Amino acid sequence: MSLITLLQNRTLKTALLTFYGLLSLTFSAAASSAETTLPLVKKQVFSLPSLTLFNGATITNVNVGWEAYGTLNEDKSNVVLITHYFSASSHAAGRYTPEGPVGYWDALIGPGKAIDTSVYYVISVDTLVNLNAYSDTVTTTGPATVNPDTGKPWGLDFPVVTIRDFVNVQKSLLESLGISKLHAVVGASMGSMQAIDWASAYPEWVPRMISVIGTGETDAWTTAALEQWATPIKVDSRWNNGDYSIDEQPMNGLVGSLMLITQHALTPEFFNQQGKTLGYQQLEDAPMHDIRQNHSIVNWLRSRAESRAQQMDANHLLYLVRACQLFVAGHKGSLEQGLSSVKAKTLFVPASTDLLLMPYLAQNAHDILNQNGVSSQYQALDGELGHLEGVLDISEQANLISEFLSQ
Repeated sequence: MSLITLLQNRTLKTALLTFYGLLSLTFSAAASSAETTLPLVKKQVFSLPSLTLFNGATITNVNVGWEAYGTLNEDKSNVVLITHYFSASSHAAGRYTPEGPVGYWDALIGPGKAIDTSVYYVISVDTLVNLNAYSDTVTTTGPATVNPDTGKPWGLDFPVVTIRDFVNVQKSLLESLGISKLHAVVGASMGSMQAIDWASAYPEWVPRMISVIGTGETDAWTTAALEQWATPIKVDSRWNNGDYSIDEQPMNGLVGSLMLITQHALTPEFFNQQGKTLGYQQLEDAPMHDIRQNHSIVNWLRSRAESRAQQMDANHLLYLVRACQLFVAGHKGSLEQGLSSVKAKTLFVPASTDLLLMPYLAQNAHDILNQNGVSSQYQALDGELGHLEGVLDISEQANLISEFLSQ
């Protein structure tokens, strides 16, 4: 059976899925023909001598990675900005090498696809405090990078950053390329926060905005849920109040956090199906006879978290959690105030089974925009993958996205 056939079968597809943020295998089939394959992607670096943050602090020697697909037209009016999710990077499509992993939205971005690179110039940027701080294909400034004033890693001396700061770095990059307006901004999850903040903060830049598995604000429930991701790191003795070396990371805490993130991003249906694949039983022999042993489904979850953790930084995860917790569109006093400046046509694509950024969060923003007289559409994704529907199964709404971008 071909990989394409496997991916078309939901039950078998879930057996191939690893977890939130490592979806390259599932998208390789979508780029199987020469007509839909991007040329090899080149990672570039954008630098700023200094950046004043939303909270008034200043950081110097700011560097972020970025990549682009397609061709910028003469009047620079065909730019689609892709803003990435919590554990991702700017690698949204294509490959760096012929054998390398494909970008997380390769099913959506490329020649002839929903975000058509024969029409649009598509740009994606690594965020500040990117989680994958030790990846060779990520460039980011954050707690793990060197403070030029001390010659040592910033650690917790790095100032708190917000979604607006991610947006402002992207804006500076675009301006350095001579770009003064977007065709659209499109983002999933934490990327949706950036997308809607773009539309609120810089309405003259954004005529179209697509929010996938997203929200216009982080409410009290979501803030408390996000704090659970931070707690395992903070209680790991190796965290040492953020003062640790790359060789002595609080790895147990980081792995515990990634286990939580993975489970929150999926659904009971997915885990129960995976349990069947593993032969999970409540009365497994090892945990029955030794409290130090785990059930097979727990070992499965931990092993995937351990493999992911190698390129990630624990402090960076804490800073990303805080950036998400602080989020409300426009960074104003309320969602209503933040959305009052939005002029863009908007499209919300939540996942009906999402247990992380639940559909009501997108619905609230959509309703407010409609009340404000802004053209807004809402179309939910269905399926058992929860939050991951917006990454793995986004191609189900490819026609809708393509039509929206062409309006």
